[in-house]
Amino acid sequence: MTRGERAAEILRILRKTYPDAHCELTHRNPFELLVATILSAQCTDVRVNMVTPSLFEKYPDARAMAVARQEDLEEVIRSTGFYRNKAKNIRAASAALTAKHGGEVPRDLDSLTVLPGVGRKTANVVLGNAYGIESGVVVDTHVGRLSQRLGLTKHRDPVKIEQDLMKVVPRESWTLWSHLLIWHGRRRCFARKPDCDHCELSALCPSAGKHTPKQKTARKRR
Repeated sequence: MTRGERAAEILRILRKTYPDAHCELTHRNPFELLVATILSAQCTDVRVNMVTPSLFEKYPDARAMAVARQEDLEEVIRSTGFYRNKAKNIRAASAALTAKHGGEVPRDLDSLTVLPGVGRKTANVVLGNAYGIESGVVVDTHVGRLSQRLGLTKHRDPVKIEQDLMKVVPRESWTLWSHLLIWHGRRRCFARKPDCDHCELSALCPSAGKHTPKQKTARKRR
């Protein structure tokens, strides 16, 4: 089976397994998704979703966020970690959106990736989920880990992993592919103890069973 054929079968199985797979960052518009994605770095979606309601109530759009006091913004997002740098980037990105795009989030990769704190991954999240634009494959820790285990890439660098995936995953499924692997990584293919015995992809996975911790042999009593 080629990588393309394996990817197609993985996509088929995961679509059946997780028919409701979607972006788990709560948002009502592209700006909220952009900010939430910046906050999600080194932080769980659950934690981000606990913070954003009060954040967006206080700063509902780019114009309001751009003039927020650094200290006030830091206090609201403190629990997401790395809050000083995140607050700095969110304020700067909001200022750029206000000055260059009328407060609106642009619909192209180049315009997004020049914003402070916005890399290719964040831009792909926003374009794919807010605008339905398949600009690339979002490679987070789950997507990277599962793509390696499933034999779809040998790389560890997210950019190279994305390039490999874009060759074997149909473009119209790039955004969905990321959601499916993220859901599977959170529910079955865990980092330390993947549930290979019950995994829907075990027959397709060259790593099946290899990450199961070995049982320690009990020491003989002297």
